[in-house]
Amino acid sequence: MDIGLVLQTDPPARLLVDRMIRAERAGFTHGWTFDSCVLWQEPFVIYSRILAETGTLTVGPMVTNPSTRTWEVTASLFATLNDMYGNRTVCGIGRGDSAMRVAGRKPATLERLSRAMHAIKELAEGRTTEVDGTEMHLPWVGEGAALPVWMGAYGPRALALTGRQADGFILQLADPFLTEYMVKAVRRAAAEAGRDPDALTICVAAPAYVTADDSPAALAHAREQCRWFGGMVGNHVADLVRHYGEHSDLVPEALTAYIKDRQGYDYSHHGRAGNPDTAFVPDEIVDRFCLLGPTATHLARLDHLRTLGVDQFAIYAMHDAVEPTIDAYGAAVIPHLRTVGT
Repeated sequence: MDIGLVLQTDPPARLLVDRMIRAERAGFTHGWTFDSCVLWQEPFVIYSRILAETGTLTVGPMVTNPSTRTWEVTASLFATLNDMYGNRTVCGIGRGDSAMRVAGRKPATLERLSRAMHAIKELAEGRTTEVDGTEMHLPWVGEGAALPVWMGAYGPRALALTGRQADGFILQLADPFLTEYMVKAVRRAAAEAGRDPDALTICVAAPAYVTADDSPAALAHAREQCRWFGGMVGNHVADLVRHYGEHSDLVPEALTAYIKDRQGYDYSHHGRAGNPDTAFVPDEIVDRFCLLGPTATHLARLDHLRTLGVDQFAIYAMHDAVEPTIDAYGAAVIPHLRTVGT
C-alpha cells in the first residue's frame, strides 16, 4: 500500500513544499493538495516547485473539478508538468464542492464531469478530442505522456461512473464497512462496462493522527483535531440525502444517519481543525472515518483496508501534528507496509 500526504495550499507555499520533501524522504509516494482557488493558493504553481525539489513523488489535486478551469487548460497544466518532470502527476477530480460553492456556483453534473475526464485525459496524453464542439489537440505533448484520472465519489451514480470511466477511485473516509461497500460498487460497475475491475487504483483519504498512547486525553485531543473531516464529508452526504432521500436503499444508512443535526456550513473554516460548523459530528464518526491513536492502531486499520483492495492511504494532515505524523509514518507504518507487501 502506498502512503500519500494531503495538504491545503495555505501560504507560505514554502512550508508546503518543505513538508512534501519531508514526506518523500519518509517514504511517501504521493503529494496531494486541495484545489479551491478562492480559499487557498493556486496548486499547480506549487506542484512545479514540489516536483523540482523531489525525485519520485507523484503530485495532484484532491480534487480538482470540471468548472473552475477550462478543460484544455487543466490538461495543459498536467501535460506541462509531466513534460518537465516525467509522468509524475495524477488528476484527482470530482464535481466540485468548496471550489464551486464558495464562488456561489453549483457543483458540476456527473454528465459534465464525465465529458471533462475524457477530454482532460485525451488532451494530456497527446490525443485529439472535442471540447465544447471544437476539435482540439495539444501538438507539443510528447509520445509516452500519461495522466491517470482518479475520481472522487460517494453516491451510487458517481460510483458507477467511476467504475465505467476513471483510472482510480478516491474515497474520502477510512471506515472499513463503507470502504468495502463502495469499492465493490465501483468494481461491479467496471466489470459491467467490460473493464478489468482490478485495474482501478483504490485510494482512501482521511485524517490520521498518531498519539503517544490510547489514553482518553490523547484520543480526545486527536478527535478534536480531526472532527472537521466529518463536516467536510457531511457536505457530500447532505447532497446524497437531498437527491436520494434520508432512508434510501441506494445509500448506506451508516453514511447518512450522522448528519441529522447538521445546521449549515461556512467554507471559510473548510478543512480546518476547530471548525465551528462540525460540532454535530459525533465521536463515533470521527473514530470510524479517521485513523486515530498509537501506531499499532493505524497499522491494524491499514492492514484491514489493504485486504479490501485499497492501494493507497492518503493522509489529510490539517491538524497540529503534521510533521510528527509524517515522521511516525516514515518510522513505523511505511516500513511495515513494505514488509507486508513483499
